[in-house]
Parts: sequence; structure tokens; C-alpha cells
Amino acid sequence: MDPKKKAITAAVVGTALGVGGLAVVAMPATAGAAPALPAVSAESLVQSVLTAKPGAFDGTVSVSNNLGLPSLGSAIPGAGALNVDSAHVFSDGAGKSKLALAQGSSQETIIHDGTTVWDYNSKNNTATKTTIPAGVAAKPGAGVDAGKMSDPAGAATELLAKVRESSTVSVDGTATVADRPAYELVLTPKPAERTLLREIRVAVDSQTRMPLRVSVLSNGTTTPALELAFSDIEFTPQAASEFAFTPPQGAKVTEKTAEVGEQAKAEAQQVRHDLKVVGDGWDTVVTGKLPAGSLTPKQTSGSAEGRGVDPQKLLSRVAKPVNGTWGSGYLVTTKVGTAVLTDDGRFAAGAVPAQVLYEALGTK
Repeated sequence: MDPKKKAITAAVVGTALGVGGLAVVAMPATAGAAPALPAVSAESLVQSVLTAKPGAFDGTVSVSNNLGLPSLGSAIPGAGALNVDSAHVFSDGAGKSKLALAQGSSQETIIHDGTTVWDYNSKNNTATKTTIPAGVAAKPGAGVDAGKMSDPAGAATELLAKVRESSTVSVDGTATVADRPAYELVLTPKPAERTLLREIRVAVDSQTRMPLRVSVLSNGTTTPALELAFSDIEFTPQAASEFAFTPPQGAKVTEKTAEVGEQAKAEAQQVRHDLKVVGDGWDTVVTGKLPAGSLTPKQTSGSAEGRGVDPQKLLSRVAKPVNGTWGSGYLVTTKVGTAVLTDDGRFAAGAVPAQVLYEALGTK
């Protein structure tokens, strides 16, 4: 996945800081009384969400980003995707997906039909066609699963699976989301959890059990950090044409095959070897080490002026210098999480106070 897709995933799903990367607040309340629905236990509702198979659908996702991330300008490719205005998600219920991301007057469209991924950007009229070989496509997690990773259903299901055991779970009435009656499922961290988050709220469709809205509130503020919710949705079969793409007239098309080179494989294996999860639930911290050379200044691809990106200088702009028994480095703080990158390339991130990160860096 290229930097653009990583930025989109971070923006829409909030996985950049693991469980804590997502902080969402409910959309404005729908006028009228809350819908009357049969009583359901919290555990039963959680189980039904984790096993739900809603089938084909298409819906518009509203995204409001107030994470408090520092302004990166154009220094990092794809950083602008963190300001995505909305997304339209299509799914055939069997693996094919389409995602249309709106950002101002431009739109990016990502279509995954199981064997091919198209990525089209209307702003510069460019398209990338990635062919996924059969051996790669058969592997779990291969390709760009845009549908799953860019809607409230995928985000909520992942969060529920990770934090349910360390949460107090309850059903807090009902609501109407995207003109559909839904249960309000609430997960609150248990007292022993050291986290910046206060609660996760998931509006669950009463019929399909598909999450229609996911909301995570941070401590010390009532201001939305990120809003992710369906504003409208239709559970209907999708035409095959939705998952087919023909580049517009004059579009510049780049074709490639989803293959991983030996060097990339070696780097990925090293990253996995160094990656460690400290703690669990709400105060999970992910630690690891960047590949060698990651902090070395690099030339910006396609830059007419030959300008490059210096990670160290960028860090000095958006983060504050910190040090301790674990070493020295830079700390990035948002409303919903923190991340530290040491001068020797180690990192730690989570929805936790900085002190928890420092402790995790010192864990053997």
C-alpha cells in the first residue's frame, strides 16, 4: 500500500495509532423520538455485530476530522488525504468494493474487483492499475480492501474485537442513523486502563446488525475529534458495472503488478520481527523499529525543483523533543493518542499518555 492509501486509512479508520487512532463523536441527533426497539443485551449485541453478514450495500460516509494533527502541508505525500470530506462506499457483499473519496472539488476513486485495483485521481487525471496475481490475491489481507477499511462497519468491528474484554459494555437506548433505527452500543474503558479515550459509541442497525456510526470520545473535551458515520445507506444488490473502471479520455495510466521484491520482503520481515505489542485493550502500545535509512533525507519523486523530504527536519516542525532513560527523540500528540520516534529509529504509539509510551520503550 502506497503512502496515499496509508494516509486515507489513517484518516477514515484511524488505525495509525492502533485502537487509539480513532476518535469519533456522534453526528447531530436526528429530530424526533428515539425509535422503539426490542430490548437486547449488550453482549448479544456485540456478538451479533462481530458475526453480521449484511450483504451488498452502498452508502455515503460523512467524515469530520478534528484530530489536532499538525499541519504537514505538502511535505509528506498523501497528507492532504487526512482532510477528506466524505466517502461513498459500494460493496457487493462478496469481496468487490468501490470507494469514492471527495476532497473539495476533486475526487479519488478506488475500485477492487478481486484481481485488479484501480486508483483514479480526478485532480490530475491519473490512474494506476494494479494487477493482483492469483497467488497474492489468495492470501489474507492481500490487495486494497478499501470497502472494509473505509466505512463505519469495518472500523467498529475491528475496535469491538480489540477492546471488548477491557471494557464495560452497555446499551444506551436507540437512535436513528441514515434513516434507519439503531441500537446505541457503548464501550467504556475499565478503571485500570490508562488511555486518553473516554468511550466508544457504536450505532448498530437493528435489522442487519451492521454498524452505521462509530464514535470515540476522548477525555477532557466534548469537541468531536473525528466523525465517521453513514449519512445514507441502501442494502441492495450492486450492479457489476459499479466495480468496473474505464479511464477517462486523456488520463495518464500507470500499470503495475502487486509483487513484492526481495529487498521489500526482507525489510517487511525485519519490521515484523521488531514489532511488539505492549499491554492490551485500551492502553495497548505498539513498539518497533523503522527500516534502516528511514530517517535519511530523500528526494521527492517527480519534483521539478529536486526538493527532498528530510524526516528529521519535519519531525522538528510537528513534534517536540523529548528524552528519558529510554533515549531521546520526538513526541507527537493528538487529542486521541501519542506517538514517539527515537533518534535511533525506534517508535511507540497508542491512545495513551506519553509516560505509557516511555515505559513501553523500556520493556524488553
